[in-house]
Amino acid sequence: MIQPPPRLDVALIPALSDNYIHLLRCGATGVVAVVDPAEAAPVTAVLERRGWTLDLIINTHHHGDHVGGNLDLKARYGAAIVGPAADRDRIPGIDRAIADGESFTVGACPLTGIDVPGHTRGHIAFHGAEDAVLFSGDTLFSMGCGRLFEGTPAQMWRSLTRLRALPPETIVYCGHEYTAGNGRFALTLEPDNADLAARMREVTALRADDRPTLPTTLAVERATNPFLRADLPALAAAVGLADSDPVAVFAEIRRRKDDFRG
Repeated sequence: MIQPPPRLDVALIPALSDNYIHLLRCGATGVVAVVDPAEAAPVTAVLERRGWTLDLIINTHHHGDHVGGNLDLKARYGAAIVGPAADRDRIPGIDRAIADGESFTVGACPLTGIDVPGHTRGHIAFHGAEDAVLFSGDTLFSMGCGRLFEGTPAQMWRSLTRLRALPPETIVYCGHEYTAGNGRFALTLEPDNADLAARMREVTALRADDRPTLPTTLAVERATNPFLRADLPALAAAVGLADSDPVAVFAEIRRRKDDFRG
């Protein structure tokens, strides 16, 4: 029996020192998109090798290591650029601004924007419910979250809980290879977390072979990511804030991670 092509094929393209660019292709239509092109050259190399063109550029936020390839790729392929409505003035070459709850398609595959401010004031994530995928940019990492460059702990906690509420089988594609360091920090808070220990064994093996630790799933993140677990009493106690509001616990976890050098 001939198997149909996947609805949405996702490939990771390493870029810069630790970024991942995500290349998407709709199996039904052949439409190709790229999420957060840090630079153009590695994207162009993959497209040429596969004999594809580029139809769409998708940005989660304005940082240069996520939009650096926008204009070169747009000029080369004529691709339209989609980005956050809340930050449209800082997205180079933007053609369509997506607001919270608004959807667009990559071929036949719909993606819906979820406003997730905190790392930046205009950050958006893109959720494909039908394909069980989430492109979280620098809001949610494997066992981590983004630094609060422009937002508050309350904003980031709300953003993370919105993502946490998505189905556990959701496959998470984030912007950086930070997993090993994030996991070492997480172990300082939950040294007896068996799920975390198992994940770190997996991560250590993957990195020893120079393989990506991504994607992850929300089920794994719920079990191992301290930033998604700040409303658990054990985490609050671990940072000396028993019975405190989850925002205060989250803020303390974030502060400790900012200072962590492990």
